Amino acid sequence: MNDNRGVIKHIARAQQINSFKNIRYGNITPTDLDGAIEYHDKCWVFFELKYNNAPISYGQKLALERLVNDTAKNNKKSIAIIADHYVNDTDKEVDAADCVVRKIYLSNEKKWRGVVRKMSLKECVDVFIDWVDKKQESVKAGKR
Repeated sequence: MNDNRGVIKHIARAQQINSFKNIRYGNITPTDLDGAIEYHDKCWVFFELKYNNAPISYGQKLALERLVNDTAKNNKKSIAIIADHYVNDTDKEVDAADCVVRKIYLSNEKKWRGVVRKMSLKECVDVFIDWVDKKQESVKAGKR
């Protein structure tokens, strides 16, 4: 397995600001997402990382909801996750895996909810993917 997967190859380029100020459609402007995973044509995971419980904008929240809902139309389970990090020094790397999950939005529930217990982003993604795999296995076995 390639150990460099997920590692930023060009740090200086990653630090470069992409300006969306001239891309506007009425009140609609682009949003960015911190991560997306398409897992074996079974499900989608979208996540946004915020510093120290910073609020998520209405537009970004709406975009995440619509991404999850739209991908679910293709019979894929989807989740959006908002997670927090507490790395104050902007020169230090934020390990996304360790970010603390604040809220999730699941395609089958169509509503935001807090998590039952404190968990890392990696743990949350692992739990979701495990649930998707088990659900598909039970459908293949004839159980619903």
